[in-house]
Amino acid sequence: MDIRQLRYFVRIVEMGSLSKASQVLNIAQPALSQQIAKLEDEVGKPLLVRSPRGVTPNETGQALYHHARLILRQFEQALTIARSDDGEITGVCSLGLPATTVAALGLPLVRRVREKYPNISINVVEAMSGHVGHLIRQNRLDLAVLFSRDMPDDLAVEPLMLEELFLILPGDSPLLTGRETVTMTEVAQVPLVLPTSDHGLRRRIEAEFESRALVPRVAAEIDSLSLVMNCVFDGMGGTIKPMGAIMQECRRGRAFRCLSVSDASLRRTNYLYSLPPDAQSSAASAVAHVLRQVVAELVEAREWRGFLAPPEVPALVPA
Repeated sequence: MDIRQLRYFVRIVEMGSLSKASQVLNIAQPALSQQIAKLEDEVGKPLLVRSPRGVTPNETGQALYHHARLILRQFEQALTIARSDDGEITGVCSLGLPATTVAALGLPLVRRVREKYPNISINVVEAMSGHVGHLIRQNRLDLAVLFSRDMPDDLAVEPLMLEELFLILPGDSPLLTGRETVTMTEVAQVPLVLPTSDHGLRRRIEAEFESRALVPRVAAEIDSLSLVMNCVFDGMGGTIKPMGAIMQECRRGRAFRCLSVSDASLRRTNYLYSLPPDAQSSAASAVAHVLRQVVAELVEAREWRGFLAPPEVPALVPA
């Protein structure tokens, strides 16, 4: 087994087709098939299920794909480090962040990494938390920020930050004027622009309503943060989000009101996931350190409401 065969195999799985992979890899399809056959011979089992619609990995192939991506990333990072000057941290770090976390931390994080580690190339992937979790499970990310601790045991996880969730209204909204707090009963009377039911935040919000036998007034279901905030600013209603949702909006001159919910514990913990220490690159370790610093400074500055130090929960590190 060699690195070339692993690269070929990973690309075939991702393309779902030998012919498409051969075009991308610029190698004749018979030669590509021969390389995969050699790989299967070395493994001692078939890796792909072939059909008229293309190819998909079987259980063995999926397991190999999962580890092959990690091996290839580490190989590329090793080459980068070997080619760099002594003493410099260099390499690539892929970081997955949900949209509200990007809005709160994205710019200061990238700026700080560029200042402290100019030879690190940081790749920030913004997506819904479910998709971010999917990517790090596939070893396609070095680091990820998620809102639950139910990821695989082979990932290290630590609490990063606690966020309060607010009822957010446009600054000139006639609803609930002169108020700083609201009850869940009052929130249920406000037209809400919420994420779809696939989103963990939506399920959390609905659980609070259901526990009180309340039915929210859902004006629209949207999984785009920017569109949610545009709809709220346009007067369609309110939304329930952490403060990160309005940070960029306020910098653009838009005004919002953020009302705390007085009779519900609407908070969520941000968890930092990473590959286990023995598989983590120096670039990923450096970016994780910077991320912790940026979060600590945000909490300490108290410039924005609702950003709190994480609960005292020990980090889970695979043995």
